[in-house]
Amino acid sequence: MQISLDISKTLRSGELEFQLDARFASAAQRVVVYGPSGAGKSQMMKALAGLMTPDRGRIELTGRCLFDAATGVNVPARERNVAYLFQDYALFPHLNVRQNIGFGLQRGWRNPRAGVDGQSLNYWLHAFELEHVAHQFPHQLSGGQRQRVALARALAPQPSALLLDEPFAALDPGLRERMRVELDALQRRLEIPMLVITHDPEDVRVFGEHALYMEQGRIVEEKQT
Repeated sequence: MQISLDISKTLRSGELEFQLDARFASAAQRVVVYGPSGAGKSQMMKALAGLMTPDRGRIELTGRCLFDAATGVNVPARERNVAYLFQDYALFPHLNVRQNIGFGLQRGWRNPRAGVDGQSLNYWLHAFELEHVAHQFPHQLSGGQRQRVALARALAPQPSALLLDEPFAALDPGLRERMRVELDALQRRLEIPMLVITHDPEDVRVFGEHALYMEQGRIVEEKQT
């Protein structure tokens, strides 16, 4: 992945204060950050995606500087070319499966037409076995289907890295295991660099080529396979 991150951020909510001081470097294709809830995992991921601005530090991804407080570099989220998959998948409820996937394929699209077509779009529908539900809406889909749509939408613009925030937390145990196998196979086939944050030891076992344990805003332990 060739990622280097060294950032600090003071987060406040009322009288509560949380200090994020995260730093790590990795050349692995699969990086997993794990630890208890409230450790700062999601905030670190948001900083990498450009959804949160650190107070200090520097972030590099695949040889490109995305953020450097010292020199004033802060590449906007839309220009970082990273795909961020949220815990709740954040699908557009008023768009069908085909439209949701097509949303990110062409800059400036707001509401792709219901029957939107195209070679790239059809490729992702086929890759995730979604052709038979292409005209259905998110509320009509199973949990596994919604996750596949979210992954397809995230990957369609061909990002330089895939960021996954607790990707299986909302799934029941059986589906979680099945989707973990599918994501494992997909990542190996596409060879897209991937960073996963989780609190599930099984995610660490399957995806943890480089595993980082986070606690109280800091990376306190690393393990590589």
